[in-house]
Amino acid sequence: MGERIRGSLFNILGEVTGRTVLDAFAGSGALGLEALSRGAEHVTFIERDRVAQKVISENITTLSVAERASLVRTSVAQWDETAKHEQFDLILADPPYHDIQLSTVSRLVRYLKPNGLMVLSYPGREQAPTVNGVVVVDNRSYGDAALAFYRPEA
Repeated sequence: MGERIRGSLFNILGEVTGRTVLDAFAGSGALGLEALSRGAEHVTFIERDRVAQKVISENITTLSVAERASLVRTSVAQWDETAKHEQFDLILADPPYHDIQLSTVSRLVRYLKPNGLMVLSYPGREQAPTVNGVVVVDNRSYGDAALAFYRPEA
C-alpha cells in the first residue's frame, strides 16, 4: 500500500489509541507501525517473507515498541490454523494484489471483536470482495488500489 493511501486510511480510521491491531500480510510493517505511532495498544504483525520479517523486527527495535508489538513469522493461512482465537479491534489486510487469498482473508473475520473493523486493500478496478460474516460499511477507490471496510454482521 502506497504512502498516500496509507495516509488516507488512517485519516478515515481516526482514533486508534488503545486498540488492538492485526497487521495481516504485513510486508514492511508500515500499516502496523503507523497504528503504533498513533497510539494502538498492541499490534500483531504476520509476515512469511524472511527479508520483510527482518525489516519489521529492526523497525520494532528502532522505534522502541517491542512491548506493544508481536511478529509472527509465518503465512496468514498457517497462523489461522494455530491461532489462539485472539480478538482484535482492527484488522488490516493488505495481501499481494496478484493473489489476494480471499479464502484466507475471509477467515480473518472470526478474529474481529463484535464492534471491530477489518480493512482490506485490493486491486482498485475490481468490486469489493464479498466476505461472509461481515458487511461492507465503506469502500474507497484510489485508481489502481481500493480499500473495503467491513464490520461484523449484526
